[in-house]
Amino acid sequence: MAKSLFEELGGKYEWQGDYLIPCLTISAEKEQPIGTWGQRHLDYLKKYRKVTYINLLTSGRLNAYLADIDRQAQERFKRLIEGLKQEQGITEQLKAENALEWTGRVNNIRACARGIVNNEIIFV
Repeated sequence: MAKSLFEELGGKYEWQGDYLIPCLTISAEKEQPIGTWGQRHLDYLKKYRKVTYINLLTSGRLNAYLADIDRQAQERFKRLIEGLKQEQGITEQLKAENALEWTGRVNNIRACARGIVNNEIIFV
C-alpha cells in the first residue's frame, strides 16, 4: 500500500475501533510565564477572536505571543503611571505630608492607565 503524504512527512496512525486516526500533536514550545495582562488577552482571544486563538494554539506560538503581549502591556502601564504622576505633580513629598490623598490620586492614575492599556493592547 502506498504511503500517504502524512506518513511521508513522519506522521503516524493509530486504530480507533475500525478506523485509522492520525496521531496529531502540537509542537512543544518553550514555556514562558504569562502575567495578568497576558491572561486577560488570552480570555479576549478565546471569546472574541477564536480564529486567531486557534491559529496561535495549533502553530505552537500561543505562549510566546501571550508573553510578548504581557511584556508590552506591563511596560506601557509603568510608563503611563510615571508620566501621569509627573503631569499631576504627585511626589514623595505629598506622600509624606498626606498619605491618604496620595493613595487616592495614585489609585486614580492606576485605574486610568489600566483602561488605556486595555484599549490599546489587550482588547484589540
